[in-house]
Amino acid sequence: MTIDATEAAAAPLPRYAYLGPAGTFTEAALRQVVGPDEAQYLPQTDVGSAIEAVRSGAADRAVVAIESTVEGGVTATLDALAGGEPLVVLREVLVPVQFALAAAPGVRLADVTRVAAHPHAWVQCRRWLARTLPRAVHVPATSNTAPAALVAESLSLAPSDAPRPQLGFDAALVPPAALETYGLTALATDVADNPSAVTRFVVVGHPGEVPAPTGADKTTLVVHLPDNEAGALLAMLEQFAARGVNLSRIESRPIGDALGRYSFSIDAEGHITDERVGEAIMGLHRRCPYVRFLGSYPRADAVAPTVHVGTADADFVAARTWLRELREGRAT
Repeated sequence: MTIDATEAAAAPLPRYAYLGPAGTFTEAALRQVVGPDEAQYLPQTDVGSAIEAVRSGAADRAVVAIESTVEGGVTATLDALAGGEPLVVLREVLVPVQFALAAAPGVRLADVTRVAAHPHAWVQCRRWLARTLPRAVHVPATSNTAPAALVAESLSLAPSDAPRPQLGFDAALVPPAALETYGLTALATDVADNPSAVTRFVVVGHPGEVPAPTGADKTTLVVHLPDNEAGALLAMLEQFAARGVNLSRIESRPIGDALGRYSFSIDAEGHITDERVGEAIMGLHRRCPYVRFLGSYPRADAVAPTVHVGTADADFVAARTWLRELREGRAT
């Protein structure tokens, strides 16, 4: 059966939930995945809402931040994916992160004593802020562009000759793209403590057939330790080490049912169809009470893992063949 152009045009566009409003770094990541003419963009107020939109059926997929070079894992994303209806990571993208200090027209840098910023933005710029605005206090924002949207709204409501409505902040740390989007003035640009800062975003969707391996993949898991005793973490990590699987990220998160109970969010180099990765996951399943597979997907940097001697797919296949022959009395 073929689909003609008319039917294709009538097909509904896929729906992508993301942390909004327009102009966030998450939207920049989303644009790397699919253009605004190819999908419905559904801005959400927070990461949890974006993920729940997929679970509820309000969105087909979500784009959320999962890790940054400055703060490590994004706990809201890690915790949302660790429980609830299973979802999987389908893809990752990388976005360089620097900010602009923005304000309404007429505001001077010397006037700024309150800076609105998402907590992650504040952390990534706090040394710059301490040097440049030592008296400034942090006004938390729900996203990197939420304060910009508030300033734009206040400007639209107030005549040019009228006093501006009080917003609770004087300036905001925003993505550079938000300056034009919301008509704001840049008091400073290239604001960041680490000029090489990058945030990793992932596309999240419902489980299905795992994409084919590319040779440069990641596998993400959530694992609970089998018990709370000396050596329990080592026993879990040995499942990877014994099979030559490198971990690019491992972070502990509280399970939430009792103090001292933690799960581990893990990124392993390789694909679940790789023999070494599959064997490691089977080992975790035998040893640990809870293992959640969160997907195997292409690495954004396309870096292939190092495969050590004895851990290639052919080595595992040959070893299983040899063992079978031993059991059948056909090898010594």
